[in-house]
Amino acid sequence: RWIKFEEKVEQGGERWSKPHVATLSLHSLFELRTCIEKGSIMLDMEASSLPQVVEMVVDNQIETGLLKSELKDKVTYTLLRKHRHQTKKSNLRSLADIGKTVSSASRMFTNPDNGTEEQLDFLFLPLSLMQLKNKFMKKLPRDAEASNVLVGEVDFLESPFIAFIRLQQAVMLGALTEVPVPTRFLFILLGPKGKAKSYHEIGRAIATLMSDEVFHDIAYKAKDRQDLIAGIDEFLDEVIVLPPGEWDPAIRIEPPKSLPSSDKRKNMYSGGENVQMNGDTPHDGGHGGGGHGDCEELQRTGRFCGGLIKDIKRKAPFFASDFYDALNIQALSAILFIYLATVTNAITFGGLLGDATENMQGVLESFLGTAVTGAIFCLFAGQPLTILSSTGPVLVFERLLFNFSRDNDFDYLEFRLWIGLWSAFQCLILVATDASFLVKYFTRFTEEGFSSLISFIFIYDAFKKMIKLADHYPINSEFKVDYITHYSCACEPLDPANELFYSSTEMYNTTIDWSSLTTKECLKYGGQLVGNSCEYVPDITLMSFILFFGTYTCSMALKKFKTSRYFPTTARKLISDFAIILSILIFCGIDALVGVDTPKLIVPSEFKPTSPERGWFIPPFGGNPWWVYLAAAIPALLVTILIFMDQQITAVIVNRKEHKLKKGAGYHLDLFWVAILMIICSFMGLPWYVAATVISIAHIDSLKMETETSAPGEQPKFLGVREQRVTGVIVFILTGVSVFMAPILKFIPMPVLYGVFLYMGVASLNGVQFMDRLKLLLMPLKHQPDFIYLRHVPLRRVHLFTFLQVVCLALLWILKSTVAAIIFPVMILALVAVRKAMDYLFSQHDLSFLDDVIPEKDKKKKEDEKKKKKKK
Repeated sequence: RWIKFEEKVEQGGERWSKPHVATLSLHSLFELRTCIEKGSIMLDMEASSLPQVVEMVVDNQIETGLLKSELKDKVTYTLLRKHRHQTKKSNLRSLADIGKTVSSASRMFTNPDNGTEEQLDFLFLPLSLMQLKNKFMKKLPRDAEASNVLVGEVDFLESPFIAFIRLQQAVMLGALTEVPVPTRFLFILLGPKGKAKSYHEIGRAIATLMSDEVFHDIAYKAKDRQDLIAGIDEFLDEVIVLPPGEWDPAIRIEPPKSLPSSDKRKNMYSGGENVQMNGDTPHDGGHGGGGHGDCEELQRTGRFCGGLIKDIKRKAPFFASDFYDALNIQALSAILFIYLATVTNAITFGGLLGDATENMQGVLESFLGTAVTGAIFCLFAGQPLTILSSTGPVLVFERLLFNFSRDNDFDYLEFRLWIGLWSAFQCLILVATDASFLVKYFTRFTEEGFSSLISFIFIYDAFKKMIKLADHYPINSEFKVDYITHYSCACEPLDPANELFYSSTEMYNTTIDWSSLTTKECLKYGGQLVGNSCEYVPDITLMSFILFFGTYTCSMALKKFKTSRYFPTTARKLISDFAIILSILIFCGIDALVGVDTPKLIVPSEFKPTSPERGWFIPPFGGNPWWVYLAAAIPALLVTILIFMDQQITAVIVNRKEHKLKKGAGYHLDLFWVAILMIICSFMGLPWYVAATVISIAHIDSLKMETETSAPGEQPKFLGVREQRVTGVIVFILTGVSVFMAPILKFIPMPVLYGVFLYMGVASLNGVQFMDRLKLLLMPLKHQPDFIYLRHVPLRRVHLFTFLQVVCLALLWILKSTVAAIIFPVMILALVAVRKAMDYLFSQHDLSFLDDVIPEKDKKKKEDEKKKKKKK
């Protein structure tokens, strides 16, 4: 049977073989050509059952003198013999009885000598139960039609009986096919005894031809015998012969990972020699390579709010589908994964913010802000796959602003409110004037620089947190098991002079039982800890590192499980979708079993501002002199650049062509909502939020879709991303409700969540061309993958480009780590300038390959096609 690749019944007869590339003998193809030249060709026959088809064919052969009339009954009887399928497990079965069938082709051997009368009725049952139960149907595309190939040898014929039939309408021919698929084509070959092997090969040849895209189109459209012969000739033109001495025909060739497109062959066949295939236009980088210049979301309208109105018009028709498209189990795994990432982020960020602003904004504000802004953004924004979060530069700005306010006796929250209002106003001006069209100057160089930097920050932060934890719970590296008797730690009172002082303040020292106090109590009552194991906490650090690396490795392994060999496809896909959640659950379980007191996720359990000095609404007047309200416009400009850059670069990365998004982007609409939410956050004294690169990439990764049905042996194709609003909205509602889920969340160890952070950082570097080029630096020439740019750009130029990118990244990293971090967004703008300067260093030809937004794979395919065309 063939769907795309050949499958044989194995020698034992109990199972189908693995799909493999069909290898044909050249001789059988020539014999097939002769068969088509000499046999009966009946195109568009009108028949509704197999007996009818057989009768018409036999009559046709008798009319044309190919068959003696006295053989009519014998031939008819042979062709209508009961068909026995591979799926019917019978223990006694000769090779002659094995029927092979399916969508693209099928055939059987018949042997008329051992048949009894009662077998005939089976064919006329509409469908047998065996067929309906067959799981194989899942592999077939919708509207598949079958082509049945029947070959065999009989002792009563002197010359072969050959027929190729195309039915007018596809018809269910009872139990002829293995699965209930209507039959459109039949090929019949009955011949005299002694040449079974040759007939078998001819049968395989026509079956393989019928599963070939080009020939199968010809077979559907053929008007006469000549068209079919021309089709076989076209096939012979493309066939490649392997010499017998250099290759073992018994080897089964595995199906390739990706198949060349057959469009070119179709073109050649239809006579268009120089037809320009879509996207095959001579490659030139245009304005310095690819870019987003050609996507209509970034066209400048020149009207007031023109871009915003276009965004709303573009997104409105999809609004309803944005909800029902989420009805899939995959959405659930995305929600849980992104929820845990967001909560962890909110907690870490809230903690840092609390330190920076003396708890004027803390963890609770961070939670509330994340929940409110995220949910509103996902409901109404132009690109709901983007996840909002607080980012590093915003934190640096808050710290500087707080210190400045404290030193100058300003009311911090009120000053911040005015900066927020000014900045939101400036963002709205940018929306109204279509300023987002500037995004098209962000080429891959800028995007990858930015997203790699953010990913590296994630990875670095995960390790930094773990090392901080190790400082907090130090390990005793001098420990010797044998000296365990020497280790102790006891609480003792200080010398008596101090003790008198404490006895008067706390309680009479006579009542303190020093030996039974905990560490904290001991220090509280002025005691001291004595002993050589007092400062060490041995197990916690090691256990934390096990959890940290375990979660990361487990997430990575389970994510790749989709391509493993174990379990059926559905199970593999589920495990892969829920990889991160499963890892978190496994390691929370391990942590609970071992019972070491690792640091846990602590969520605020009361709903009130972190600092008692503030409420949920910040009054705009009264705390600062009047001129501060106006002066706030200057720092606001910095915030605007910061928000605009962060938001739009992430939006560009999310809307990459590689992700095959169908519902369009909404750059202006996104920025509009970010500005509106900024006003709300400023009035409530909550942190400001923009699109978070790494979490957004993780969100998209967890919603990727692949083809459900694929022929055996065919690789599933990437279809795009499940675009909807539900996952985001639910994630943020859950984040808001987390305050009430504190008792459950306190079982999750922090190292597990840091492991998830590490996973997200590493996963978002996947498929980034910059990383591929970095790896090239360590690879010997012969092991380098076949990247399209390596075919066209000299290796030293590739390395130079990578080197410049690394230098830019290093400078950005250094900048980020100092006080100058506040001008970080401006430096990203500088990346665009550096990229412009590269025009003088590299040729446009080189840049168009190194700095390009067309997905890698398409380009390589076009390349191969072009080469073939040149040869032609």
